[in-house]
Amino acid sequence: MNQITTIAFDADDTLWVNEPLFTQTRIRLEKIVAPYIPIESLEADLYKFENQNLSLFGYGIKGFMLSMIETALEMTNFKLSGRDVQQIIDLGKDMLQHPVEVLPGITETLEALKGRYELMIITKGDLFDQETKIARSGLAHYFTRVEIVSEKNPTTYQELINRNGLDINRFLMIGNSLKSDVLPVCKIGGKAIHIPFHDTWVHERVESHEADGVEYLELGDVRDLIPMMNH
Repeated sequence: MNQITTIAFDADDTLWVNEPLFTQTRIRLEKIVAPYIPIESLEADLYKFENQNLSLFGYGIKGFMLSMIETALEMTNFKLSGRDVQQIIDLGKDMLQHPVEVLPGITETLEALKGRYELMIITKGDLFDQETKIARSGLAHYFTRVEIVSEKNPTTYQELINRNGLDINRFLMIGNSLKSDVLPVCKIGGKAIHIPFHDTWVHERVESHEADGVEYLELGDVRDLIPMMNH
């Protein structure tokens, strides 16, 4: 770690709370469709539509809202009322306006790292939503670079490294997702630290064998970075 000069952070569920908001919204969706159908399969059906729609809508709340509407219409055989559809749209609006809850230890950690490392945000999702969350988080002043991308894979990270004139040997990525934040960076020769979050979207989960042979660190608390990077 004594070679590191640039530290990049994921945003959602690394810097601030994100996935629990989606979980809470899905529970609210269940109440809307419950008068029409049994809701036992709603979570699986919703993910099926989300997954199908990723190539069209990308990641983020707006795509999630459209997938909720499509799921509810299909599951109820289009018996859903216009008022119910409006309720689902309102769920999405509530998510977009939800206060940004910075995770414990983040501000303390960024304060300790600033000035000694170049700090970046690399996040995926809807451009407007992510930009506003960064602004509302109160953390923007810690970061000299912000990259909002449509997908996080080895190709994307390599392009980011090249475009920003960074040295992969001096680059460290930190995030809650093995699939998006850790494994792709390791595959192009970078270093990564996994900080698990208690609520992880099924799309971001990986099988244990997918991480076999990949070297990365795992920390239980972001504040553990402070002594590690204090060299």
